Amino acid sequence: MLRVRWLGRVAYRDAWALQRGLFNNSPDDHLLLLEHPHVYTLGARADTSHVLVPPASVGAELVHADRGGDVTYHGPGQLVGYPILDVPSKGRGGKADTVSYVNAVEQLVIDALITLGVRDVGRLAGYPGVWVAPASDSPRKIAAVGVRLDRGRSMHGFALNVDPDLGYFDHIVPCGITDKAVTSMAAEGQRAEMEAVVDAVVERAVGMWGRSGWERADVAWRHRDRDLAPFSRGASDEVAYGERKPDWMRVKVRTGADYLRLKRSMRDLNLRTVCEEAGCPNIFECWNDGTATFMINGERCTRACGFCLVDTRRPEAPDADEPRRVAEAVETMRLDYAVITAVARDDLPDGGAGGFADTVRAIRAKGRGTRVEVLIPDCKGDPESLQVIFDARPDVLNHNVETVPRLQRRARPSAGYARSLGVLAAAKAEGLVTKSGMVLGLGETAFEIEQTLADLRSVGVDIVTLGQYLRPTSGHLPISRWWSPEDFEEFSRLGLALGIAHVEASPLTRSSHHARQASEASSVVGIGPGAVSAG
Repeated sequence: MLRVRWLGRVAYRDAWALQRGLFNNSPDDHLLLLEHPHVYTLGARADTSHVLVPPASVGAELVHADRGGDVTYHGPGQLVGYPILDVPSKGRGGKADTVSYVNAVEQLVIDALITLGVRDVGRLAGYPGVWVAPASDSPRKIAAVGVRLDRGRSMHGFALNVDPDLGYFDHIVPCGITDKAVTSMAAEGQRAEMEAVVDAVVERAVGMWGRSGWERADVAWRHRDRDLAPFSRGASDEVAYGERKPDWMRVKVRTGADYLRLKRSMRDLNLRTVCEEAGCPNIFECWNDGTATFMINGERCTRACGFCLVDTRRPEAPDADEPRRVAEAVETMRLDYAVITAVARDDLPDGGAGGFADTVRAIRAKGRGTRVEVLIPDCKGDPESLQVIFDARPDVLNHNVETVPRLQRRARPSAGYARSLGVLAAAKAEGLVTKSGMVLGLGETAFEIEQTLADLRSVGVDIVTLGQYLRPTSGHLPISRWWSPEDFEEFSRLGLALGIAHVEASPLTRSSHHARQASEASSVVGIGPGAVSAG
């Protein structure tokens, strides 16, 4: 199966983490199509003197890439394609045929350009990539090609100049070539919308690599403020919203002795739970069972997702004593399994990562053998911040994609689908048990749910949760559909068939609902260092 994804604008490091995750974990082939923010990339054999100005002085990053070639530029208006494919070998048991593969990538771009009306394009002997007027006295490079093959599988790919700011190429020696110009479709008089270019590339890619089956999913092509929930736009006139729920969504209020005891413990230690802050429908079941999800790093989030009730006022400084108090609560309640989550803290240099690590260590220091699951924000995809959490070795690392690619912008405007998959892939590369989830009912289709489950499987996610979205206020996104219990059972079967170890799916399922049971039911419990058996 060839899985094609248009991912919009993606930071280079996020795309690299996602590529690596697909390379290491996916049974399928993939073609990632995207744009990057301004970035210069240095290949394995790059000459650093070919970077002529400090990249930061022109608003660009400089990163080292593990592909071949010299220095090149990526930026808005340039279509970048990353095929992650099994590449045929030269012969039985031989190495992958690199030359034939590079030629195939070049031919894909050449054919797409011809379809789009760009004439006189082809190859230039001795120079990889795609060129305009290659046989003339002034050949011009319109697309760069730089690949890496390892164990017969590909990474990296091509960069086609649709209509980027060509001035950024003046700050480098592109691909180390001093005597040949760089051009674009627009500069050659052929203007086209990025969506049309993507369609042309996908058509050629499917013919070349998708003969055993293919499918495609796109993030939103248009980013309009009116598509966002009023809550995400900063509106302040939301009121409680109580639409009529199906019978299967009705929850009985059961404030038993254990529920009241746990509530008192939380208040005595001045702690917060996401159970309360996000209005979780399972609060009575979980608290009466003596379990809860602790929310650290304050109660005010720096993001305003269209489905979430958490407070978005200016956050306060983190509480340095909070990890100790959470650990004390875990010990007092004699928990064998604790879940730690947090608001997004984009205002902090580490995105709140240190609070997670300190809390995990404080709980472990009590010596009870409590297993710890963390439900983390993306920390802006920063590898150093994420590594702080990974090094604490939580028993399960949970990060939610929340919805399907098409609805990401609408539901979580400050996040990104590719970044979330990259976070999960990075955690998996560290040997952690990984988990993710979605809320359903925002407008997704059954096929889009299946595609997203396939993407989660492709980056090695072990546990997935699926639950019905409940609209917190009139200012949040409306409910488009009530998925039935039978629907959730079918999604669970689909996830398991795709190879996900455990799928917890029901209308009332939330990220931390039955977290202990889900980890025990999955076949991967105990992989992460520090994991212990349930009490």
